[in-house]
Amino acid sequence: MHTEQNKIKNEENRDMPYEKFLRLGPEALTERELLAIILRTGTPEKSAMDLAGEVLSLAKYPREGLLGLYDVTAEELMQIKGIGEVKAVKLKCLTELSMRISRSSAKEGLVFNSPGLVAQYFMELLRHRDTECVYLVGLDTRGRLIGEKKISEGSVRMSLISPREIFLEALRMHAVNILLVHNHPSGDPTPGKYDRELTQNVSSLGAMMDILLLDHIIIGDNRYTSFKELGYLT
Repeated sequence: MHTEQNKIKNEENRDMPYEKFLRLGPEALTERELLAIILRTGTPEKSAMDLAGEVLSLAKYPREGLLGLYDVTAEELMQIKGIGEVKAVKLKCLTELSMRISRSSAKEGLVFNSPGLVAQYFMELLRHRDTECVYLVGLDTRGRLIGEKKISEGSVRMSLISPREIFLEALRMHAVNILLVHNHPSGDPTPGKYDRELTQNVSSLGAMMDILLLDHIIIGDNRYTSFKELGYLT
């Protein structure tokens, strides 16, 4: 009797995420199983697998799975019973790593030779943000991406972006040309007064430093505006 019970228990354990990982490797696990291993424990009422399923259910459209948790806040995660501050921080770090790995793979050999390509690259990163984020993009002589850095978060007006700081960072990247990319949380990418002023100031300084501003792209909700396409930059 005990032998039969032990056999059943061993078979059940074989299907547990951790044991399955040891037998078959990480590629054999679903995202839910991978997440259950990271969470490690559940609660008296639900297993780590149950908890992982609840976490994944928070994924925000249009991204699914782990990447869909990128826009879920730590506070939202902690609304799930069994997810405290420590687990919420772990999960946010995991989603940040997932996003960075995804973007790192996407940018290998990437050539920004059209505003549409730039917008496509930044769209999912920025379109759901509820604050304005400004990115500096450094390019080599062939238009290949060599670096990107968030230089401000808040708003173009309130963050008091300094063109001097932009070009100090461009020099650190060894960029030949640069792009500016930022989002409008309203979803409307129409340039405002401060967008135009920033573009003019950076363009003028870039001409003097021989590091040209090729474009300033504003990301909206599945649409964008390019200063180059509007004829503001040549």
